[in-house]
Amino acid sequence: MAKPDLREVKLWTPDIGSEERDDGSILVWRNDPLGPYPDKITERLVHWAEVAPDRPWMAERGDDGDWVRISYGEALEKVRSVAQKLIDFGLSEDRPVAILSDKSLDHALLALAAQHVGIPSAAISTAYSLVSTDYEKLRDIAAKITPGLVFAADGEQYAAAIEAAFPAETPVVVSRNKVPGRKSDQFETLVRTQPTDAVDRAHADVTPDTVAKFLFTSGTTGSPKAVIQTHRMLCSNQEMIADCYAFMREEPPIIVDWAPWNHTASGNKVFNLVLYNGGTYYIDAGKPAPNKIGETIHNLRDISPTWYFNVPAGYEMLVDAMETDEALRKSFFADLKMIMYAGAGMAQHTWDRLDELAVKTIGRRVLLATGLGSTETAPFALKCTEEQSRPGNVGIPSQGVTLKLVPDEEKLEARLKGPNITPGYWRDPELTAAAFDEEGFYKLGDALKFAEPGRPEKGFFFDGRLAENFKLETGTWVAVGALRAKLVNEMDGYVRDAVIAGENQPALGALLLPYIPKMRSLVPEEAELRDHQIVGHEKVRAKIAELLAAHAAAATGSATRVTRAVIMEEEPSLDRGEVTDKGSINQRAVLRHRDHLVDLLFSDDEERVIRARKKEPAA
Repeated sequence: MAKPDLREVKLWTPDIGSEERDDGSILVWRNDPLGPYPDKITERLVHWAEVAPDRPWMAERGDDGDWVRISYGEALEKVRSVAQKLIDFGLSEDRPVAILSDKSLDHALLALAAQHVGIPSAAISTAYSLVSTDYEKLRDIAAKITPGLVFAADGEQYAAAIEAAFPAETPVVVSRNKVPGRKSDQFETLVRTQPTDAVDRAHADVTPDTVAKFLFTSGTTGSPKAVIQTHRMLCSNQEMIADCYAFMREEPPIIVDWAPWNHTASGNKVFNLVLYNGGTYYIDAGKPAPNKIGETIHNLRDISPTWYFNVPAGYEMLVDAMETDEALRKSFFADLKMIMYAGAGMAQHTWDRLDELAVKTIGRRVLLATGLGSTETAPFALKCTEEQSRPGNVGIPSQGVTLKLVPDEEKLEARLKGPNITPGYWRDPELTAAAFDEEGFYKLGDALKFAEPGRPEKGFFFDGRLAENFKLETGTWVAVGALRAKLVNEMDGYVRDAVIAGENQPALGALLLPYIPKMRSLVPEEAELRDHQIVGHEKVRAKIAELLAAHAAAATGSATRVTRAVIMEEEPSLDRGEVTDKGSINQRAVLRHRDHLVDLLFSDDEERVIRARKKEPAA
């Protein structure tokens, strides 16, 4: 039976070129050239303030629960006022703005005001201030960029972090609640500043190579790296996105977004695609977590997005909700043109359920897509827009981007060049030099494989992080990324991620991160059990063993077969670099810090180690 059609959506019409070199490397590029783009990102704010001054640019929930909206015209006025105050503070590339708190209207205005007059800002993971117990990464960041101003929405909430990481003479701006014992300016006073000609002169001096912001990598291996983001990067990347999401040029996007702005996915791509195309951004204070997804559901019942982004764990929770919440389902799919997933591999059952729910609601499927990029690529670099039957194809290069595939053992290492690529890492020339090859291609650190051999126009599948791969004691290479995604998919929603272990071992094992709500569904009669009791319950262990057996039976060899597992009872640690605040797991960091669990995994312990076994017949 044929699948229902996809909802129509206007996208790019790419023309792919390629070349295989004598050394075995392969180049893939676009013959259709990248179109013109602005010199600075806030030119788009000025444009929309003139063309559509009353159109809502951004909104957040107020204290009363209603949406507080700000128009493009209002935004430009406030940006110019705040920019004047930043000039008065004497800020510069060497004394940028450090933003500690999560996304908000004030956060957005402050970041744009800084960019408007050539002052970089750095949105810093809130976890480094509110979750970390030693503030080590926050201190490292402060030492790296030497901020001339610190912003936090709530001074009392961030007081300990500010005192721990920033000198007493560093000015502080807050939206509310001053930092106890420290001079703090209210953001509202910045908004009331009268702009002068200095703002216009500073704006005119901003060039494509001016640093717009710093974004920090997750710091899963040592201190976070300050990735330079220039205006050229941001503007060229948005023109690439506008080419791909061609419908946005004609239909300004409506976005409901939870992802943090200290990450490139939302802080660069989503934030700026709204600005670039004159859309409206609704700030979602929810998160893809059991205790936060309710806010996301509330917002999506209220606002119908035209393009939506989430991580696979978030979609898993949303489809659970939509199967019983008709209002949510109707609002979510009403105007939706594309569903974007990233951050991890999507499970096939989640993909299929999204298709089924779309058909049930609007009679058609909605395009499901992903891509590939990084903080260093601004991030849009590769994108798949061709209809797929399963997740994983990361697509083809964007306009202006050249992909180089370099043989590495049995893999093809991906490298990228284009105007969207960072010039390097702030104040770290050695790290910068190591990140690029002799031709100036940025070394992404990922491996790719052809979706169809010899046909680059059909896209590529992610083939693992090169640094994560290892060998079994037999010398067989294990492609961790692909195996990890496959295993999680085959765990049928009971597991939200996995860490693959087995270096120099005869066989593979896995540390599993449980999805507690799904595991609880196996024991509904025991609602009083705590999480650690759930993961150790005999019914849960039996189900994981059954799924593990099915996985092992279908594997094609020792490098793709996981035969034993341990369910992690303790969440991965941010301070130890095992996880980012977005939830991405660092394979190497977990294995390094949880070596006791790895030892357990390959022991004869029958209480903790789950081994692949067939389901016992019913009595």
